[in-house]
Parts: sequence; C-alpha cells; structure tokens
Amino acid sequence: MAAAAGSSWQPQEQGLKEICGLLEQQISPTSTSDKSQIWQQLQHYSQFPDFNNYLVFILSRADGKSAEVRQAAGLLLKNNLRSSFKSMSPTSQQYIKSELLPCLCAPDKHIRTTAGTIISVIVQLEGVAGWHELLHVLLTCLDSNNVNHMEGAMDALSKICEDVPQVLDSDVPGMTERPINVFLPKFFKFFQSPHALLRKLALDSVNQYVMLMPSFLYKAMDQYLQGLFVLANDPVPEVRKLVCAAFVQLIEVHPAILEPHLRNVIEYMLHVNKDDDNEVALEACEFWTAYFDAQLPPENLREFLPRLIPVLLSNMAYADDDESLVDAEEDESVPDRDQDLKPRFHSSRLHGAENVEDDDDVVNIWNLRKCSAAALDVLSNVFGDDILPTLMPLIQAKLSSTDDQSWKEREAAVLAIGAVAEGCINGLYPHLSEIVTFLIPLLDDKFSLIRSISCWTVSRFSKFIVQDSGNQNGNDRFEKVLMGLLRRILDTNKRVQEAACSAFATLEEEAAEELAPRLEVILQHLMCAFGKYQRRNLRIVYDAIGTLADAVGAELDKPAYLEILMPPLIAKWQQLSDSDKDIFPLLECFTSIAQALGPGFSPFAGPVFQRCITIIQTQQMAKENLASAAQYDKEFIVCSLDLLSGLVEGLGSGIESLVSEYRLSDLLLICCVDAAADVRQSAFALLGDLARICPGHLSPHLLEFLDVAAKQLDTSKVEEHISVANNACWAIGELAIKVQRQVSPIVMKVLTSLVPILQHAEGLNKSLIENSAITLGRLAWVCPELISPHMEHFMQPWCSALARIRDDIEKEDAFRGLCAMVKANPSGALSSFAFMCNAIASWHEIRSEDVRNEIYQVLHGFKQMLGNGAWEQYMSALEPRVKEKLSRYQI
Repeated sequence: MAAAAGSSWQPQEQGLKEICGLLEQQISPTSTSDKSQIWQQLQHYSQFPDFNNYLVFILSRADGKSAEVRQAAGLLLKNNLRSSFKSMSPTSQQYIKSELLPCLCAPDKHIRTTAGTIISVIVQLEGVAGWHELLHVLLTCLDSNNVNHMEGAMDALSKICEDVPQVLDSDVPGMTERPINVFLPKFFKFFQSPHALLRKLALDSVNQYVMLMPSFLYKAMDQYLQGLFVLANDPVPEVRKLVCAAFVQLIEVHPAILEPHLRNVIEYMLHVNKDDDNEVALEACEFWTAYFDAQLPPENLREFLPRLIPVLLSNMAYADDDESLVDAEEDESVPDRDQDLKPRFHSSRLHGAENVEDDDDVVNIWNLRKCSAAALDVLSNVFGDDILPTLMPLIQAKLSSTDDQSWKEREAAVLAIGAVAEGCINGLYPHLSEIVTFLIPLLDDKFSLIRSISCWTVSRFSKFIVQDSGNQNGNDRFEKVLMGLLRRILDTNKRVQEAACSAFATLEEEAAEELAPRLEVILQHLMCAFGKYQRRNLRIVYDAIGTLADAVGAELDKPAYLEILMPPLIAKWQQLSDSDKDIFPLLECFTSIAQALGPGFSPFAGPVFQRCITIIQTQQMAKENLASAAQYDKEFIVCSLDLLSGLVEGLGSGIESLVSEYRLSDLLLICCVDAAADVRQSAFALLGDLARICPGHLSPHLLEFLDVAAKQLDTSKVEEHISVANNACWAIGELAIKVQRQVSPIVMKVLTSLVPILQHAEGLNKSLIENSAITLGRLAWVCPELISPHMEHFMQPWCSALARIRDDIEKEDAFRGLCAMVKANPSGALSSFAFMCNAIASWHEIRSEDVRNEIYQVLHGFKQMLGNGAWEQYMSALEPRVKEKLSRYQI
C-alpha cells in the first residue's frame, strides 16, 4: 500500500479499490457480509502509515464513487485523526489538510459537511496557528457569491465555534487581529442572507460567544441585538429557536445588556412561547426560569402574568405526538427491555449529612410540558398567592369539562395544581381539604395519565394531609388518600405504578409513625406489587419498602409484619446472582430494614452478612484478575459496605460474632485503600460504625486503619474528595474515644491536617467542618499533652466551629477535649478567651453532668488565675448574650 507521502502522494489502484469495496460493504443495508469482520479488516488497514491519506483521497477525489462511500471514508478518517493525528508524519498531516480544504466547496452538501467536521477535529487538536491556509480559504469562501462555498465555510466555522470557540478568540502569530474579530462582521452580514441555512449557521456561531464575550462582540452588541430582532420573526423555526436561545443565554450571563430592551424581549418571548413549532416554544419557555435565576426584579414581569400564565397552562397539556403518550399505555405484563432501565447511582454513606433526594418526577424527558410546569412552579415561588386569581379560574374551567376528548386539558390542570402546591400554599390552604377531596376520585380515573399525575399532585400536599389527620374529617381523607395510592400501586399500568410508588414514598416520609396502625395493609399491597412488577418499577417498590422501614422504625419488628415482608425479599435475594445489578436496590432496601428492625433483624443477619462479604471478595478478585468470570463494578462493593454498616448500626453488639467469623477487618482495610473514592467513602463509614460497636475486632490492623484514615485528610486530597475526608475524619474520632491513647502515633499528623480545614472553613462542606471540630476535640480528650502545646494556632477557628454544632453526644466529647487541653495549657487559651466563651454559650442544654462540671472548673480556673481586675476586663469584652449564658456557671 505504501507510496511516497507528501504533496506528490498518489494512492495505489489496488489499495484504493480494496478500501472502497470494504466501505461499500460496511454501509450497504443489503450486504450479507459480517460487519464486525469488515471493521476488523479496516482496522488492519489502519496499521499502514498512509491509510488516512487513502481515506482523505476517497473523500476529496473519488468522483466515481457514491457520496455515501466518500462520506463513510471521511467519518472513518475523523475517528482515526482523534487518536492518531499528533503522531502522524508532518507530510501526511499536510497532505490531509490540503485535501480537505477544496472539499468545503464541493457541489455535494454531504461532502462539505463531512469535511467541516474533520476540519473542526484538527482545529481541536492543534488550533489554527499552524494552518493559516484554513483561515484564508474560509474567508475567501465567505466572500464568494457561490452558495455552496459560503455554506461549506459556514458549516466548518459553526462546528469550530461550537467545539473550540476560544481558538478563534486568541492571538495568532502572523495575524494583526484575532480571527473572531474578522469573522464576526461576516456572521452579522449573513443574518440578512436570503439563504436560511446561512442565517442559521451564522446566528448559531455568534451565540457560541455569548459566554466568552470577546471584546469585539461586546462592542458590537447593538449590532448583534439588532440582528436578533430582525431574525425574531424568521420564517424558519430553527432560526427562531436560536433567537430564543440567544436571549436566554444573554439573560443568564449578561442580564445588564438586555435590561434596556427588556420589555421588547419579554413581549417577544411571550409571543414565541405560543409558537406552532414545539422546539421554538420550548426554547422560549426556558426564558422565564432563566430570568429569575439572573435575579432580575420580579416586578418587571408582574404585569405580564395574566398573559403568561394561560400560555404556560396551555403548553402543559400533552402534545398529540408526545412519545410518552405511547409509553403511557404499556401494560404491566410487558417485560422491561434493558434500555428501559435508567442507570441508577447509589450514593455512598456520608456521616453527618442529611440525605436530600431530588424528586424523581413522573416523566424524565425534558419537553415543553415539563418546562412550562417548571416555569409555573418558579412563578408560584416568586409571586406566591398573587398568581392564583389568574390561574385558578383557568384550572377550574379545564377541570369542569368532563368529556373524553378533553382529558388532556384535565390532566394539565391537575399538573398545574401540583406545580404551584409549594409556592401558593398559603393561598391554597383554606381550600386544601376541598382540593384533596377533589383529587381522591381522580386516582381512579379511566385515563391512566390522569391517574398517574393525580398520584404526584396528591403527594405534593402530603404535609397537609398528615397534619390534618388529627380530626375526624382529616383522618377520613388521610385514609382515602392512603388507600387510593395503595390501589394505584397495584394498577395494571406501568406509568401509574411508578407514580403511585413515588407518591407513596413521599407520603411515608411525612406520615412516619402515623403509618404504624396501618402497617399490615400497606405491607400486603407493597409485597403484592413486589410479586407482579417488572424490573424497572421493582426498583421503586424497594425504595417504598426502604422508606417505610425508615419511617416506622422498630414498629416494623412484629412477627405478623415480618411474615409478610421478609419471605418475598429473601426469595428474591436468593434468586439474584452476585453479579446482577438488580441486587443494588435490594441491598439498599435491606439496609433500611436492618436499621429499622435493630436486633429484630438477627434471624436474617447471618446469610445477608455472608453474601455481602462474598460480593466484595468476588469484585476484588475481578478487579485484580481481568480474566475473571465476573466483570468488575465498584458499585457492588459500595452497596455491600453500606449494607454492612446498616447491619452494624441495627444489630449493635449482636454483630460481633459475624465480624470475627468473616475477618471483616482484613477485607475492610483493602477497601480503605481502594483507588475509587466512593469505595473509600463507604469503607470509612463502616470503619466508624465498627469503632463504635466492636473496636476490639479492629485491633490487629488498628495503626494501619488510623494511618490510612489520616492520609485522607492531606490538604491536597480534601477538596477533591470531601466526602471521603469527612467519613475518615469521623472514623478517627470514633476510634480515638474507644482505643484512647493507642491513637497517639497519628495525633500530630491528623492535627496538622485538621487545622487548615478549620482555618479555611468558608468554602468547605458543613459536615466536614463539624466532624473536624469534633475529632480534634476527641483527640484532645485522649491525648491533651500532645495537642495542648499547639492550641494557640487553632483555638479561634476551632471554637468558632464548635459554636455552630448542635447539642449532642459528639459535641460533649469535643468539649471534654477542650477542657482537658485548657487545663493542660491554660495560658495557651487566653488569647482566644472570647471565642472559647462564645463556644460554651452555644449550648442550649448540656445533658452530661461531668461536662458541665468540667466547663465550670475551667471558667473558675481562669477567674482564679487572672485575679479580679483582669477577669472583669475579659468579661466586659463579651457580648451580653454570652455573659448571660455563662451566668449559669456562677462566675
């Protein structure tokens, strides 16, 4: 295949014929050849140094071949260049570049656009500084009167602007101007082109620079805005969509630029929010949320609300071609395909953090309906009840039409009620009992999408439904909602099942122990669903069961309930293999159940514990040995570690025999040094739990655990993996109070890491600051003589952090450390006396008598040491609130 590379390079006829033949077979829909075999042959050819020359030759010069074959050669070339361009010989690089440029003027549009894509890839790899001919050819094409030439150049430029806009906004040796300063006036000129494609590509290219805002564009802003207003009513929907996108970007990034034109822009956005083209309307609808995100004055929008709200409500109805209308009718008996299963992400355990989960909305495709509902939600949060006089009559009108043809209108009205449930709660409050009473029958509506949206909307009022259940009418409503959702959990429609389970999980969180008297009927429904759901919705049932366990806690620990709950779960547990990803939600579900049942989980603990150990071992072997039967996936390890944590937390000391039997500490140490941050995060959470319950079982590796945990607090690692540092820090503190002076070898190392965290607390995670302050206190409690000589360096930020921690046992431990340290080095605390007093005053109530006594002794010790005059001086510098709190110590 070889021939001399360079400008005189010529292909060999045989090689050219073979490659074209392979490409023809690859793209032919009727070819009987094995596509993977063809691919292998093409890969074989790619070993030859001039293979890419053949591909560019086919793209640019194989006039006798079909455009499809030439395009296929170009796309293969593009993929090859991504990995091999930089390692190619300069002569080959030059040949490819020189052959691509004439393709921009090719008569065939597909050849032009393929060349534009390849050119953009080369510019991504090496910029434009070494390719002045490119800029020259692009400018020449833009200035020609040939439409093909202009379109070819604009297509390549729009791709460069999208992929690497900064390249054109940089100084280029040999050029007096930055390239973008030369191209922008050409783009503006094309805004008025009679050719729609040129208008579209030019506008798209300029829009890519709104974020970067080159000085040339900033100075030419009036021209840009003028161009946008000219294109605002363009006959081509794609151009109108780009005009909307430009206004949305400008309001997000440079709202001040739009302020003088705001009324016109708002009027325009209102107009195109009703555009016949759904994509244009969707882009326009993004404007309302972007407006408030930019924190512009809400009052500017108030007068438009009577016109905007009807548009949003109208757009909330399902479009006739909405693909979810087809999905919505899927029956429960149809098995899920793999592509129906959304990727799921297990979040590793984080000590001290509140678990905040996003509402998993009923439909996950972003469309005009969802965007309009989100905009209405934002309006309700900004304007509150002021939107109700406009909105409610529209909703009532839609709900009053009961014929089958208008079901989409009714469904949109129910969605709207749910969308404003939070923002307008005060105005809706007097009518909530009527609203909920109205929604309950809709849970049984004949239309599946009305049933599913009613589940979601009812769940948005969970707080009211639960709070109101104290009186007879409210209790009846609570029962009806509960039973209505349970019926829908057993619906035959998959979409309704999903919506009902999610809504029920929301109600469970709000109702908590209120569910206890109704546990039997709830469990019967959930386990019936468990028996009939397909794989996708099964995950949501696991979540509902886990949420139920979290909500009712130990109430679940009754033989009658466990007989309903556990056998199906155990059967599924045995049925799933160790490498089946469907085991993840089951592991999470068991974690919640183990924590709820506590010692009541003992009968099931042995097999579950053993399975977790096996899964972790299997995954670690798969990781070490690529030839292993199992495919490595760290999520198996993370979920198993978290379930082990749940077992330790739930069973307490009842777990010791299992920890010992399966040598958990050996396995845990390996997980603590894993390369994956989320594996380490869960491993340190488990280490902290084991330290609390059975520290003796950690002693064989104690110093290694301490050393590895201390390394996670290195300043260089903390910001990158805050959650790992957080859990490691907490685990060190838990170990310290159990093994006491055995932590002394790592105390100084940990101290030098914790002090910078406390000193630079502003940008860091609240949980990490709290755990750092507590762990430092615990170390000071067990090794005061090691830490007290250095206290002047950290007393002030440490005391500030302690003052922000809520009252609990961990805070008591930290104050034991504070008192021990001050007693060991009282003069070291003097310069931070006010900070220390502020921390002491942060307690609402100290339950531990010995901590109260310690603080009493410290304060009286200072009073004695300073003598009356100096003491009075120190006290007078304190805030009145602090002095009042300290008076309980009789000073």
